[in-house]
Amino acid sequence: MKINHFPDRIIEVKEKSYLYFGGTAYLGMPANPEFQQLIVKNILRWGSAYGSSRNSNIQLTAYEKGEQFLSAYIQAEATVTVSSGMLAAKLVIEELSDSTDVFYYFPNTHTALRVSNSLPFFIENELNPRLLDTKQERITILTDAVPSFQIKAVDLDAINLISPNKEVTLVVDESHSLGVLGNSGSGIYSSINYKNVKRKIMLASLGKAMGVTGGVIASDQYFISQIMNNPSFVSSAGMSPALIEAVGEAEGIYKSQHLKLKKNLKYIESILVKNKAFAFHPDYPVIYPEMPGINEVFTKNDIVVTNFKYPTDGKDLNRIIFTANHTEDDLNKIIAILNQYQF
Repeated sequence: MKINHFPDRIIEVKEKSYLYFGGTAYLGMPANPEFQQLIVKNILRWGSAYGSSRNSNIQLTAYEKGEQFLSAYIQAEATVTVSSGMLAAKLVIEELSDSTDVFYYFPNTHTALRVSNSLPFFIENELNPRLLDTKQERITILTDAVPSFQIKAVDLDAINLISPNKEVTLVVDESHSLGVLGNSGSGIYSSINYKNVKRKIMLASLGKAMGVTGGVIASDQYFISQIMNNPSFVSSAGMSPALIEAVGEAEGIYKSQHLKLKKNLKYIESILVKNKAFAFHPDYPVIYPEMPGINEVFTKNDIVVTNFKYPTDGKDLNRIIFTANHTEDDLNKIIAILNQYQF
């Protein structure tokens, strides 16, 4: 389907209206009028883009304001923003490469965190034996906060089993949890506390729940300083100063939209009948229905959900996304179909 407007809760296709339960705008920020006005105001101040290095002799205060907010929001010692979530991941991997002997990845880790010659954290559902040996190594563990096709935060407790001879760095991609999980949408970074993790690093796209094009990296001040001196960071332009300043000014909007999202999820929990063809968690606004012909059923009822072939395993991804902007009538319509239709 081709459309010529932002796909919020309703999309128009050839003058026909559909309820839309797709995308990744969990908080509904791109279509929020108050947030849009912040962006417009800041574009008038900062222009539409700024193509210079963040390390040049001219320093824009927009970044300082936005990153201070993100540090407090994520509950991290320091943060830095970049032009995309993908670049955030690549910078982190690049910076860690010289200080890492072995990279390990959790199942279904996003493509952005794939590293050549990395090893699986689990082998046949058991901890990789190499993590248990006595060899002294510097290891980096890569994982998504909410892996693909999952609806709960990843269980990281197996980290406690790693040999004390390993110096552990943990990297968590929070693209789909920042703005959604945690206190007021802070994500899971602040709740990760393992004694054998020497350093934890969070990265995320800001183009999901946060509603702007850009990426963020959060960690201790020393590591963030390393990132800001990384040659790839120095030679890259930052994210739009208008967008990052708008983020820094939108704390109240993020909080109110998160409350709306939580209210919608609580309502869904109260009316949704459990079904073996899909799972639902009241803290997460996604359902992955495994039902033959589901897209045809939804289309007949003027509903559109996300559907595309996912790169990590090649299978079709059907994803129902609930946002802060959906109304109870919207939710009633799609839940009635899920409750009544025999797939």
